[in-house]
Amino acid sequence: MSDRAAREAVIAAARRTVALGLTHGTSGNVSVRDGAGLLITPTALAYDELAPADIVRLDAEGRPEPGQRAPSTEWRIHRDIYVARPELGAVVHAHPPYATAIAALRRDLPAVHYMVALAGGSSVRCAAYATFGTAELSAAALAALDGRKACLLANHGLVAAGVDLDEALRVAEETERVAQVYCLALAAGTPCLLDDAEMARVVERFRSYGRGQDN
Repeated sequence: MSDRAAREAVIAAARRTVALGLTHGTSGNVSVRDGAGLLITPTALAYDELAPADIVRLDAEGRPEPGQRAPSTEWRIHRDIYVARPELGAVVHAHPPYATAIAALRRDLPAVHYMVALAGGSSVRCAAYATFGTAELSAAALAALDGRKACLLANHGLVAAGVDLDEALRVAEETERVAQVYCLALAAGTPCLLDDAEMARVVERFRSYGRGQDN
């Protein structure tokens, strides 16, 4: 993919987070792996105003090229995910209402629906609280993402990742949908959760999902 195409893909994904109701205004951020570094949305600029030149290139240390806009304040989370998880190529951070509501309770998102397995396990963990934009928050997110493609950030929002932007967006969208189901179920009573054995089967089935096998 050319540099311009990659920048345009980041912009399209960022605008998609708004269309899906995952974020609003200038909150949230989107990135893709770019060699040893990354391309990421800038800070404090609405997604509908973005042009390819506004997307910020960071090197492996998180340093922007001269003359660029300032990167998102959460660039460390993106950079650290790419360093720790070489299989991942895109990251979406957003503030969707239901996932953020659960994060405000500082709870994990449990197996109230089998689609939680799209994030890689039987739950979506909630990372310990840390101030936004800090190395402490990035470390907390990495710990919660161990073996997963999504995590909640306490009193903050959601991080989702994937091999590419399409997968990262899908993980974010489905995590928010399961979070909505969980909030509605909690309002109605006590939800029944799928057990670990069932979730292990679901996770295994998702490994071949969409590849022609019987699902």
